Amino acid sequence: MDIEIVISLVIFAFCAGAIDAAVGGGGLIQIPALMSSLPQVAPATVFGTNKLASIFGTASAAFSYLKQVRLPWKLLGVIALCSFISSFLGAASVTLIPVAFLKPFVLIMLIVIAIYTFTKKQFGRVHIQQKLNARMLILAALGSLLIGFYDGIFGPGTGSFFIFFFIRYLSVDFLHASALSKIANFMTNLAALSFFIPTGHVLFMVGAMMALANITGSLVGVRLAFKYGSGFIRIVFLILVSVLIIRMAYQMFWL
Repeated sequence: MDIEIVISLVIFAFCAGAIDAAVGGGGLIQIPALMSSLPQVAPATVFGTNKLASIFGTASAAFSYLKQVRLPWKLLGVIALCSFISSFLGAASVTLIPVAFLKPFVLIMLIVIAIYTFTKKQFGRVHIQQKLNARMLILAALGSLLIGFYDGIFGPGTGSFFIFFFIRYLSVDFLHASALSKIANFMTNLAALSFFIPTGHVLFMVGAMMALANITGSLVGVRLAFKYGSGFIRIVFLILVSVLIIRMAYQMFWL
C-alpha cells in the first residue's frame, strides 16, 4: 500500500474518532475513505474493516465517559445486551432486507430528528436525574433492539439515532446521551465483528493502523465534549445530521 494512502487513512480515522466520540457518525468519514482508497475491496470487507478500526475508538470513548459521567449500571447492562443481540441479528440478516428499502425511511427519520432538535431549543440541554424504573428499562431495551438491528443491517446515522432516543425517552442531556450511545455503539460494533471476522470480511493490518488513529481522535473528541458541554454537542449533532441528510439524499436522487 502506498504511503500516501496510509497517511490519508490515518488522518481520516483520527477525524472520524474525534467526531464519533462527541456525537457519533464516524462512519460517515471512515467508510467513504476506505472505499475510495481501496476500490478493489468488497463492500462487506470495507464495512468489517471499518468496524475493526472504530471499535477501539468507541471503547476508548466509552471508558473515558464512564470515568466522568455517572450512569446506572442496570441501565447500561440492558442497553449493552439488547444492542449486541440485535446488531448481530442485523448483520446476519444483511442480505434479506434491500438497502434501497431502508434508505427513504432513514432519510425521513433524520429530517424529523433535525427539525425537532433545531426547533426545541432546550432539547438535550438539561439532564433530569430520574429514579431508574421498569418503564425506563423497557424503553431503553426497545430502543436498543431497534437501533442495534439497524446498525447491523445498514448503519449510517446509528449514533444520531441513539443520542436522539436517549434524550427523548430517558430525559438525559447531550453529554449523558453521548456516553450512553458509546456503550451501545461499542456493543453493536462488537456484534457486527462477531459476524464479519469468521466470514473473512476484515483487513486486519489496515484496521489496526486506523484503530490507533481512531483511539487518538476519540480522546480529543471526548475532551472537547467535556470542555464545551451539551450546547457544543448539540450544535455538532445538528451539523452531523444535516451532512448525513444531504449525503443520503444525494446518493438516492442524483447517483
